[in-house]
Amino acid sequence: MIKIGDSLPAAILMEYSEVEGNGCSIGPNPVNVVDAAAGKTIALFALPGAFTPTCSAKHVPGYVAHHADFVAAGVNEIWCVSVNDAFVMGAWARDQGTAGKVRMLGDGSGEFTKATGLTLDLTARGMGLRSNRYSMLVKNGQVASLNIEGPGKFEVSDAATLLAQAQAKG
Repeated sequence: MIKIGDSLPAAILMEYSEVEGNGCSIGPNPVNVVDAAAGKTIALFALPGAFTPTCSAKHVPGYVAHHADFVAAGVNEIWCVSVNDAFVMGAWARDQGTAGKVRMLGDGSGEFTKATGLTLDLTARGMGLRSNRYSMLVKNGQVASLNIEGPGKFEVSDAATLLAQAQAKG
């Protein structure tokens, strides 16, 4: 399992782009995790699934609401990672109003999630292998803070907790 001091795994996440620009075509675009994290401070949070109750009502909205605070604390980007495809993540981004605030990154095959060791088996609930709920502060590709939720919990991966850590490590 990934821990503080480890580098983010080499994986490709997918991001749905609504508009063409900066060399990105409309539709799903690959995001090389190692390249995208290089030289940046990233507030990364992951969750079991798009459009699920806690994720939609609490997790994503907290990061959207605190975007300016994260920027003031030295965070360059906020990433939301879920084991969903880029099309679902794009639709969820529209629904949650994340444009310009939170990058909604799909890990459709679970490649990134498996590499972190933070998987959650929800097969019995009809959802298959998903991501555990967690947050991490990443500096130049290395994990500086890591907050992993217990089963069914939403207590330590919220925006306020990671924001306090970003402000302390500023």
